[in-house]
Amino acid sequence: MNRVIMGDFTPPMILANADGKGVTDNLADLEDLQRMAEPGVLKGYVDKLVPILGDFAVRMLFALLIYVVGRRIIKWLRKLLRRALERSDLDAGVCQFMDSSVKILLNIILVLAVISQLGIATTSVVAVLGSAGLAAGLALQGSLANFAGGVLILLFKPFKVGDYIIEDTHKNEGTVSEIMIFYTKLATTDNRTVVIPNGTLANSSLTNVTCADKRRVDLYVGISYEADVKKAKALLERMAENEDARLKEEECKVFVDALEDSSVRLGCRLWVAASDYWTVKWRLTEEIKAVFDENHIEIPYNHLTVSLKQE
Repeated sequence: MNRVIMGDFTPPMILANADGKGVTDNLADLEDLQRMAEPGVLKGYVDKLVPILGDFAVRMLFALLIYVVGRRIIKWLRKLLRRALERSDLDAGVCQFMDSSVKILLNIILVLAVISQLGIATTSVVAVLGSAGLAAGLALQGSLANFAGGVLILLFKPFKVGDYIIEDTHKNEGTVSEIMIFYTKLATTDNRTVVIPNGTLANSSLTNVTCADKRRVDLYVGISYEADVKKAKALLERMAENEDARLKEEECKVFVDALEDSSVRLGCRLWVAASDYWTVKWRLTEEIKAVFDENHIEIPYNHLTVSLKQE
C-alpha cells in the first residue's frame, strides 16, 4: 500500500470571512495599513495634500474677493446708469426696465467670474445653464410672457409711469408707480400697491385715464316733469360757466339727455385739466343739489307709501 506522507508540502487554503474577503486579501490590506502607518509614507501623503488644500484656499479667497468687489462695481455701474438715464429724455418706465435688466445681466457675469476662479470650466457651466434655461423656459412660459409683455409696453407705450390706468379684465386701477421686467406696480388712491403681470396688461384692454392733459366732466341730473326745464338748464349753464377750473377755450354744453319714466334727465358737459377732474365733478354735483333746492326744482326719487287698513 502506497502512503502519501504530508511533510513540508501544505496545500493552499483560502478561508472566507464574513465580509467575503479571503485571508490573503486581509493580509494584503493589513500590509497596506502598516505601510501607510510608517512615518515617511504618511508624511508623503500630507505633503501632497497640503499644496492642494493651499491652492483651494487661495482660490476661495480670490473668489470671495471677486464677489465682494464685483458687488460694489455693480452698484457703482447701476448708479452711473441711473444718472445717465435721468439726464436723458427716456420714459421713467424704460429707465426702470433697463436698470432691472442690467442688474440681472451683471450678476450673471459676476457668478460666472466666481465659478471660473474656483477652477470650474465656464464652458461646461454655460452648457449646463443653457440646458437648464431651455427646461426652465418651458416650465416658466408665464414669466417669459410677462417679460415679452414688459418689452411691448415699453415699445408701444400704452401707459407710462405717472398715468392712472384701469385694467378692464380684473378691474384693477391706480397710478403707475413702477414698470419692472415682469410686473407693473399700481398705487391706488387709498395708498395700496397693486402688482399686475406685464403679460396681462399687454394682452388685455385697459383704460388710460390721464393720458391726455384734459378731460371732459359729464354730469347728469333728473328733474320732475312739473319743473321748469328752461330754468333748470339756465342754472346748470351758469354753474358750469362760473366753475374756476373750467378750461375757458373749450365749449360748455347743457342739454336734455332723455325723457325717463319719472324724470327729465338733464346733462352738462365741460372740460377741465385731467388733474382737476374729480375735484370739479364732486364740487359741481354738490352745488347742483344746493342750487336746485334753493330754486324749488325737484329732483325725483323713489317714494314708499304705506297704507294701513283698519278693520
